[in-house]
Amino acid sequence: MENFIVSARKYRPVRFEDVVGQDQVAVTLRNALKNNQLAQSFLFCGPRGVGKTTCARILAKAINCEQPSADMEPCNACNSCTSFSQNASFNIFELDAASNNGVEDIRTLIEQVRFAPQSGKFKVYIIDEVHMLSQGAFNAFLKTLEEPPAHAIFILATTEKHKIIPTILSRCQIFDFKRISVADMVHQLNKICEKEQIIAEPTALHIIAQKADGGMRDALSLFDKMVSTAGNNLTYATVIENLNILDYDYYFKLVDSLLVEDSSNMLLLLDEIMKKGFDGEIFILGLSEHLRNLLICKDPKILHILEVGDDIKFKYQEQSAKASDSFLLNSLNIANQCDIGYKMSKNKRLHVELALLKMCFLNTQIQAYSDGGVEKKK
Repeated sequence: MENFIVSARKYRPVRFEDVVGQDQVAVTLRNALKNNQLAQSFLFCGPRGVGKTTCARILAKAINCEQPSADMEPCNACNSCTSFSQNASFNIFELDAASNNGVEDIRTLIEQVRFAPQSGKFKVYIIDEVHMLSQGAFNAFLKTLEEPPAHAIFILATTEKHKIIPTILSRCQIFDFKRISVADMVHQLNKICEKEQIIAEPTALHIIAQKADGGMRDALSLFDKMVSTAGNNLTYATVIENLNILDYDYYFKLVDSLLVEDSSNMLLLLDEIMKKGFDGEIFILGLSEHLRNLLICKDPKILHILEVGDDIKFKYQEQSAKASDSFLLNSLNIANQCDIGYKMSKNKRLHVELALLKMCFLNTQIQAYSDGGVEKKK
């Protein structure tokens, strides 16, 4: 049986231009290489799966590349690049601080740093999950990080910048990696679908990207899972079923019932959702997100922040036109209060039903309040 390579490894970027959603980091690093203004210690910070270690590896290759391109991309063809790709480089070292976090591990590293590279100009040390180093290891590392040999460059990566002591931070050039947008992830997934000859519905890819919560690696893992389930035809129905996500249509139907004060249909919809095995907390969080999206549709200036497919966006705009700002704001507040009190409630279903009933008769209350105000003015 042929070995399967997960998409996160198979499509891992090997050039700065291929890194998804981190253009500001890529441009700065390439300019530093081009202008020969490379710092001796870097700290890459950000959430998981956004490209920190990937950028560290690309930078390490570019530093020792024998034939870099005009924009300082590694050639991935010279002896230095190919030896690193084959895990046989003597100039690039990777250390996992999660499992090598003691003083002795750092002392061993410091001993290696003293020796000049056998070939090439620099020895590059990539230390992943650097926040896992012990206090003693950090202290042992300080002097070397402040005054490293001319041939040594350190690239540190972490998901928890706040755990790194200030004296380490002050010795590094810090790059903050951002969460990858849904649009960028969908674009990358589309490119992979083309290469793998997979037919995917746009809404299916949007759901995968939203579920990944800003991490490209998570998105690719979910994508692999869905392809294993659905084969080469990835549909919206398959994705929501296997990722345990409530269909958009339920929320659209529910809000339609709330707007016409149809409490019976609303409670029947909730019962149907509960019978499908969805937890009340997941439902109320999804409803809050739906109401928030409807509120966003009220202002064309901020419509671009709605991270859904075009067909779903049109449905949001249609429903938003039927609901008043007061109704949406008050419903969102009720949903938020329901979420806050959910864990403390002993009868959780009743807790959710009560919140929905409050929303159901909001328009009547708003109208009564408005009529009362008119009467007072008279």
